[in-house]
Amino acid sequence: MSPEEKMFLAARLRAIADGLLIPTATLTGLPPSLVQGFVEGTTTGAVEAAKAPKKQKRSAYSRKYKAAFKRVAPRYKLKSGKWKANGFKRAVKEAHKIAGGKKR
Repeated sequence: MSPEEKMFLAARLRAIADGLLIPTATLTGLPPSLVQGFVEGTTTGAVEAAKAPKKQKRSAYSRKYKAAFKRVAPRYKLKSGKWKANGFKRAVKEAHKIAGGKKR
């Protein structure tokens, strides 16, 4: 669809919306701008909710690992908050060990 066609379609949709909103505003006694704002807000919210990706459920192991890493990490950091030499690698290894990984 070309940009001109999109603009034309948008103009037609606005005209249809105005045709629906003005009678609704007069019937309810609300200002047309308020009715328009309400409708735009609800449709935008519905579109965003439909587009929102579903979050994948965290596994029990992932939750245990996260908690273990948070407990272990300070041991492998300097006072300044920087990681010690090979500290991150060792913290990851210990957190996996605490969380109970690789049970085969």
